[in-house]
Amino acid sequence: MADMRAVGCTEFGDPSVLGIVSVPKPSPGPGQVLVAVAAATVNPTDIGFRQGFRPMPDEVTGPYVPGMDLAGVVSSAGPEVTQWQAGDRVMAAVSPFEPGGGAQCEYRVVDADQLAAVPDGWALTEAATLPMNGLTVLAAYDLLALPAGSVLAVTGSAGIVGQYAIQLGTHRGLTMIGDAAPADEALIASFGAAHVVPRGEPMAAAVRSLYPDGVDAVIDAALLGPAILPAVRDGGQLLAVRPFAGSTERDITIHLVLVGRHLHEGHRIAELAGLVSEGVLTVRVAEVLPAERAAEAHRRLEAGGVRGRLVLTF
Repeated sequence: MADMRAVGCTEFGDPSVLGIVSVPKPSPGPGQVLVAVAAATVNPTDIGFRQGFRPMPDEVTGPYVPGMDLAGVVSSAGPEVTQWQAGDRVMAAVSPFEPGGGAQCEYRVVDADQLAAVPDGWALTEAATLPMNGLTVLAAYDLLALPAGSVLAVTGSAGIVGQYAIQLGTHRGLTMIGDAAPADEALIASFGAAHVVPRGEPMAAAVRSLYPDGVDAVIDAALLGPAILPAVRDGGQLLAVRPFAGSTERDITIHLVLVGRHLHEGHRIAELAGLVSEGVLTVRVAEVLPAERAAEAHRRLEAGGVRGRLVLTF
């Protein structure tokens, strides 16, 4: 069996545990496609993966390969696959908690229903930034089910989840409130936020100064947790992207979005791509780095201040 290069670690810890490892090149089975990965993004979830914050399933053995977003070209298709052919440009969100690991490798076997076509004119490095965060935001809006005219605040607005939430909410007729450091206020306003308030602990009070009864819902991409609950009206909603640490109050409903439940929704990635083509969503690449610089990408992301996604190439 041939080998391939991947970003990986044999133990969990700080970014220094990451390096280029050699792992077996997979082959597609029934209903699967082998993708030659051109680009894979580094997301905040990859930091937790590298640090070992979640136990590995027994069937997953090292070296452990991170990454949830990829874009590339179909190398071959397994039996029963009719919609994808060698040479197709595709993107997908995958789980690193599966045998074979995550997206940051030269080749990744992907189930056919996980894939969406990369539109003509897109760079594969751009396409790799869309799937996982886009699916997260679509799932968040499914859970909130807010009617047009509702008021929604977003924490972590400068991040990709926050950006997509503001852009998609504005498109759906919601009044959007974003948070920002002073240097990012113009950026957040450019996403379509009707109001931009200070980020962090002061945010809840700033939201209440705009809407004294509180807003209909909050998407908490910055993981403020209980500190943002005062911004929500009685009986409103909070959408968490990590398990909520604390208890709710005033009949506020807490939702948890788990993107891992939505990885086989390639048709929704295609929907997101359409929204990018229409100008509703925008993709942001902070910098493109060779896979050998994965540890550097992790250090930069952990340090904060990265605007857009860092993308690794193979």
